[in-house]
Amino acid sequence: MVGRVILKVLREDSFPITELIPVASERSIGNKIDFGGIEYTIVGLQEALEMKADIAIFSAGGKTSLEWAPKFAESGTTVIDNSSAWRMHEDKKLIVPEINGHLLTDSDKIIANPNCSTIQLVLALKPLHEKYGVERVVVSTYQSISGSGVKATRQMENERNNDPGEMAYPYPIDKNCLPHCDDFLDNGYTKEEMKLTNETKKILDPNINVTATAVRVPVAGGHSEAVNVQFSKDFDLAEVRRLLHNEPGITLKDDPATNVYPMPLYAEGKDDVFVGRLRRDESQANTLNMWVVSDNLRKGAATNTVQIARLIMEKGLVGSLAD
Repeated sequence: MVGRVILKVLREDSFPITELIPVASERSIGNKIDFGGIEYTIVGLQEALEMKADIAIFSAGGKTSLEWAPKFAESGTTVIDNSSAWRMHEDKKLIVPEINGHLLTDSDKIIANPNCSTIQLVLALKPLHEKYGVERVVVSTYQSISGSGVKATRQMENERNNDPGEMAYPYPIDKNCLPHCDDFLDNGYTKEEMKLTNETKKILDPNINVTATAVRVPVAGGHSEAVNVQFSKDFDLAEVRRLLHNEPGITLKDDPATNVYPMPLYAEGKDDVFVGRLRRDESQANTLNMWVVSDNLRKGAATNTVQIARLIMEKGLVGSLAD
């Protein structure tokens, strides 16, 4: 699903492509895809490697990335990887362009794209952390089924049509919520929950404490997050709104009196992260509640990836936007 959206974003962004090389597993080699009215033939990884592309966008799972990303990097290709394979490697950068894109250099041949739920969280936190100093974050996610892929989408469609079919989840998802995103770990948290903790620290600040509960909900597209943020100093709500309003990549939707607040229904198909329901936590000092929503296939994956690709070209790290 992410791969299809990447192609869509590349077209919308008028990304300067001299040659598109669609790559897939062996069973898809030789099939055709349409991109901008031109038909391209899908090739395998080995053939793509030998073609020595400037940029390779990986969205094929961690096992494939661990095996093939180093081979592409060694051949001179810059890899932008959507899996979790490289995110927490000390020598690999985890990039959200609006936050830490300036850190990229020509030595970064494997660049990690963060988890979808992490991207929208850190974008909302960034201007607030710079002003008030984030100390602790409690986040509960409401994650769409598209985050689990096509199989999960089909499961919900089948359930809504009363059709039997293959199950992506251990339980029904329609008319249900599953507090189970990714596999459970020995500490009782899921991998998704620990991604929110560890990736936020790596991208924003290792001193930020994060605890998460990730929940899968019967929504077709768009992740939502209830975020409780404790700062090192007090804040002014009007200034919080101003900071978020002025932040690139953020759209503020915060007028409860007129029922204006972020929703997946509104965010789907858009690239921004939407923030609203801003209010002071009256139970303890220096603490803010907010509601954060984003299309997980767009900014949470495809758009962020394409933004990284454009950034490394603008920085002259590969090719040139003038070519």
